[in-house]
Amino acid sequence: MASLAVGLILEKIASKDKDFRYMATSDLLNELQKDSFKADSDTERKVTQIVLQQLDDASGDISGLAVKCLAPLVKKVNENRVVDIADSLCNRLLTGKEQQRDIASIALKTVVAEISSGTCAQSLVVSLTPKLIKGITSPDTSTEVKSECLDILCDVLHRFGGLMTADHEKLLNALLVQLNLQRAGLRKRAIQCLATLAASMSDDLLARATISVVQILKNKDVKPDMTRTNIQMIGAFCRAVGYRFGPHLNEVVPLLISYCETASENDDELRENSLQALESFVLRCPRDVSEHTGTILNLALEYLSYDPNFTDDMDEDLNEDMDGDEEEDEESADEYSDDEDVSWKVRRAAAKCLSAVISSRPELLSTLYSKASPKLIERFREREENVKIDVFNAFIDLLRQTGSVTKGSGDPTKGGSPLYMLQQEVPKVVKSLNKQLREKSVKTKVGAFSVLKELVIVLPNCLSDHMTSLVPGIEKALNDKSSNSNLKIEALVFVRLVMASHSPSVFHPHIKALSVPVLSSVSERYYKVTAEALRVCGELVKAIRPTLDKPADFVFAPYVQPIYIAIFKRLTAQDQDQEVKECAISCMGLVISILGDQLKKELGTCLPLLLERLRNEITRLTAVKAFATIAESPLKIDLSSVLEQVVTELTTFLRKANRALRQASLGTLNALLTAYSNKISPSSYESIITELSSLISDADLHMTALALELCCTMMLDKQHHMNAGAAVRERVLPQALILVKSSLLQGQALQTLQGFFAALVQSANTSFDTLLEALLSTAKSSGSPGGPASKQAFHSIAQCVGVLCLAAGDAKCSSTVAMLINCLKGGVGNDATTLLSLLCLGEIGRRKDLSPHVNIEGVVIGSFQSPSEEIKAAASYSLGNIAVGNLSKYLPFILSQIDTQSKLQYLLLHSLKEVIARQSLDEVGKVEFQETDVQKILSLLFTHCESEEEGVRNVVAECLGKLALIEPEKLVPALKERTASSSAFTRATVVIAIKYTIVERPQPIDAYVKPCIASFLMLIKDDDRHVRRAAVSALSTAAHNKPGLVKDLLPTLLPLLYDQTVVKKELIRTVDLGPFKHTVDDGLELRKAAFECVDTLLDNCLDQIDPSVFITPHLLSGLSDHYDVKMPCHLILSKLADKCGSAVLAVQDALVEPLEKTVTNKTKPDAVKQEVDRNEDMIRSTLRAIESLHRISSGEPSTRFKTFMNNVVKSGSLAEKYNAVRHESDSMVGAGDIMDMS
Repeated sequence: MASLAVGLILEKIASKDKDFRYMATSDLLNELQKDSFKADSDTERKVTQIVLQQLDDASGDISGLAVKCLAPLVKKVNENRVVDIADSLCNRLLTGKEQQRDIASIALKTVVAEISSGTCAQSLVVSLTPKLIKGITSPDTSTEVKSECLDILCDVLHRFGGLMTADHEKLLNALLVQLNLQRAGLRKRAIQCLATLAASMSDDLLARATISVVQILKNKDVKPDMTRTNIQMIGAFCRAVGYRFGPHLNEVVPLLISYCETASENDDELRENSLQALESFVLRCPRDVSEHTGTILNLALEYLSYDPNFTDDMDEDLNEDMDGDEEEDEESADEYSDDEDVSWKVRRAAAKCLSAVISSRPELLSTLYSKASPKLIERFREREENVKIDVFNAFIDLLRQTGSVTKGSGDPTKGGSPLYMLQQEVPKVVKSLNKQLREKSVKTKVGAFSVLKELVIVLPNCLSDHMTSLVPGIEKALNDKSSNSNLKIEALVFVRLVMASHSPSVFHPHIKALSVPVLSSVSERYYKVTAEALRVCGELVKAIRPTLDKPADFVFAPYVQPIYIAIFKRLTAQDQDQEVKECAISCMGLVISILGDQLKKELGTCLPLLLERLRNEITRLTAVKAFATIAESPLKIDLSSVLEQVVTELTTFLRKANRALRQASLGTLNALLTAYSNKISPSSYESIITELSSLISDADLHMTALALELCCTMMLDKQHHMNAGAAVRERVLPQALILVKSSLLQGQALQTLQGFFAALVQSANTSFDTLLEALLSTAKSSGSPGGPASKQAFHSIAQCVGVLCLAAGDAKCSSTVAMLINCLKGGVGNDATTLLSLLCLGEIGRRKDLSPHVNIEGVVIGSFQSPSEEIKAAASYSLGNIAVGNLSKYLPFILSQIDTQSKLQYLLLHSLKEVIARQSLDEVGKVEFQETDVQKILSLLFTHCESEEEGVRNVVAECLGKLALIEPEKLVPALKERTASSSAFTRATVVIAIKYTIVERPQPIDAYVKPCIASFLMLIKDDDRHVRRAAVSALSTAAHNKPGLVKDLLPTLLPLLYDQTVVKKELIRTVDLGPFKHTVDDGLELRKAAFECVDTLLDNCLDQIDPSVFITPHLLSGLSDHYDVKMPCHLILSKLADKCGSAVLAVQDALVEPLEKTVTNKTKPDAVKQEVDRNEDMIRSTLRAIESLHRISSGEPSTRFKTFMNNVVKSGSLAEKYNAVRHESDSMVGAGDIMDMS
């Protein structure tokens, strides 16, 4: 059928009528685009012939359609036919007339773009390359033809450079000659071709090409335009090949710097080209350019103010009278201007080069603040707008790098720190930007607000002393008729951020000046301006009345009505954007919660409107949160008109599928029940409890915690507690008893569940004995709902029993302990009963002194003889916790037992660990250790440091670490002394001990640890691998919890840490297992720990790390290592791509091989499920790393990475997995944005 249809079309194409030919060609195009189109050999020949004929048609429309026909045609015909088409088009290009030549060029580009890689591409390349080389090199070829040939060759190289290896040398020789041509256009195209060729060229040819270009640059007699071309060529090479260009930098960088400095006064283009090339070195070869970075930085700073035709005196004359009068605008318009002056291009190139240094060199941050920051601030006055925006962007990069490095942990008061140095610059920044805010240019003002916005994000509360000077600029931006929406949005975002991060009193003198333009912006037509203005209103309301519990210092009454009216107008409007609706609801919630006592008359109109929004599916989530804000207000707003309806709506939301809605509804109900319980009917309580029962499960522990919290609120309510307690016992308790058996139960959900049982036993109609029996029976029965209890469940049940006994009072608690002791004494029951009894005694004993129960310690220690390891561990835990309740009685018992019972030492040490760990938590009311106790414990622990058993040494290390938190002045020197011990076991134990002293919150021990932590961490170069691993682990903990302890040591520690990532052959051994041999890598755990430590350091100590030194060779090696090492390496790669993208892009080609090898790895046919799952996890992990690479290289990925993405990642079975990873990545970014907005 296809052949018949095509036959009819081909007859019509031969028509003399132009319209007939056009329609027939159009029909042919439609036919060729069909998936079903298949032609025999004869039809292929005819169609090809006709399409090529149509290219010569006198009508441009028809020849244009013929070009479009080639795109589907080359995919449908056989390989030889494609080669014939390309040959024919190439001949027309080289020898045809002008019109033929133009259309042949477009057609040939279409064929190259559409052809698929493979044998067809190989044949095409073999055929085309010699012809294109001839077209480029032949002296008879016209400039136009040569230009087209270079364009097409660039396309061919871009797509199939890797298939042309045999011709690379010929191509290189042909193209290098073109750099010396007179025509600038041809030289530019030759540069593009050579750069594209370089991406697939061997290192030897690349070196030859670079040397050839460098030789020309060394010749000072060459014409300036040739010099410029060769400098552009150097920059293009570097951008194309990245890190592979590194070896040539030592020769090239000094050459370019000398050209920059010695160029004639009129040769600004040469300076611009040199600075652009230096920028590409900084971004693409971060490792090799390191030694030149300082010189490049100085050069960029020098040329940032390069303006030979405009002196500083002129600038000062223009800017000396900047007091805000209107004459300023006229003055700025009359600034010096010269159309022939292109020095601005040099300044722009310098700004971008500086920006490259800033964004790729976090470790130079302090240097950048001392050198670059003052210069950038000075150049805010730049007269050329495009350059000024680049200067702003460079300063924003500096601020972002500061934020990334300090990440909220920096101290602005610490001299020498980046934040401190920035703090010193703030007055100059504000003064300079204030001048920019008075400029006429909207673009300049937007840039100035962008800088201010970033400044507030990085250094909150830094503008307290400068608001008076900034307010006029904000007013002008919001009021001026010339202001566009972009400027208004930037100004409003800045106002919102600055109000959220500064003390309200800072704004009180300016409320009148700010409120008028902000409220008028609420009425703007463009929805983004309106939404941002509403968010600012929210901050404005918080500022005018910061405290509700005491009389305000600021008279806020005059502003209440204007704010309310502006927001109410937006709240009532129906025909507006969703974002505006949500902002209006949130803002009204804030207004009512803060100013509600001033709006009593208006509440009757406003609250029903919010209720209406609550019933609307589109706005209900925002309305739920707004009601929570109102309910939590100390003003106790009168909600009686809508309260019952709101509670009813919220109760129905608890059964909706939307998780965020259920979560918000639980929080709002809790707030409403806390504040308005006396106004809510008992029937509403019952409805809520009925819905809550279905939310309590281990499928969503966060939701469960919120639901249980709400139950506690209802049971503790004096008015309704009897009814609520009964309803909860009937509906919620069965679910809670199933939940307590879950192995997933932990954290907040477990704590809330304990509170739930305590509240339940205190509410009416709930018997303690019934509850206790129900809890204990959950561990025993396998036939109960939820199945048998897990091992973790015994601990959860025991904690709940402990809390329950304490809540029930001393008598009930005492009888329960007696019952548990009898269970242990009599040996009654199975292992589960014994295990639970021990754990329950421990949990009760931790909270209450059990010494009145005679010989309880003897009963517990009797279980140390049990054959069950679980019961032994439970007895150890129980004894330690009982000792916490009465240290003076039970601690000497434990210490004496450790001395006398050598077989039970491990278990007794665990008991001691419990005592020390609980003591180091500083619980209120606990007795401190006695001096003699500490000495005994220390002597005991140091004796066991050299134990042969690793388990014992680990417990000893934890005990020493936790004890050091209690007695730092004794322990820290003692631990330091033992870092020089001859025993490797002791050295490893004390390093692990110091790790336990570095906890997240500030502790007195920090002052003792900081001066001597180097002694512990330098054991990273110990001869024993166990000691090295302990030191790596300690460094990782310090970097995570208290980076300040180790930052100054990192220049010394990092090379030692990187050395631990290398595969050491001496740690690999072969074990002979008879029928087969097994290879064991003893260094694997150490390498894994080292990479995980680097991952942590990237989060908290980025300014101390040179990413390029780590990436090559350490990360590249890790990506090809064992499964356990690859996983952290993928995380590191993703993190580096996010934080130091330029360093990663520089080695993008080198990353392809290890990633491709991992992502295409197949398991053996006989692999077990565990191996298959493990391999799938590895592939997903690799794809996440690839996605992060793709995200940062979307602008200009290297040819090799692009080919890898198209041929491997986005094709076959991997495509679906990759899309899933991308979707997951996008949703995480979206969630992050939502969190930022909130």
